[in-house]
Amino acid sequence: VQLQASGGGLVQPGGSLRLSCALSGSTLDYTVIGWFRQAPGKEREGVSCISTIDGGTYAAESVKGRYTMSRDNAKNTVYLEIHSLKPEDTAVYVCAAYHHRSPYCSLQIGSYNYWGQGTQVTVSS
Repeated sequence: VQLQASGGGLVQPGGSLRLSCALSGSTLDYTVIGWFRQAPGKEREGVSCISTIDGGTYAAESVKGRYTMSRDNAKNTVYLEIHSLKPEDTAVYVCAAYHHRSPYCSLQIGSYNYWGQGTQVTVSS
């Protein structure tokens, strides 16, 4: 299983961004995908995940309302849309995966077996 994250960049406060995570070696029907972020000097934080059954999503309270996950099964890719970006959203964003058939997903780091490389998101004027 491999994960390829992309879409990061430099964005002004208040702007929007869409991150992509392409999955290979498995399919989204069997693979939960989660997004995590890590800012300098801070611990890695789970922000959102999408389940295998019905594509149900979960977002951490700290980002709820601004972060939205979706998936394209045909492309085997999930997306993380971030709106109303704030400087505190600046971090390296990483997508990760684990196999589980369920309408629910977890943001517990220990649940994830596969990790992609990160993509840098910088929010600054």
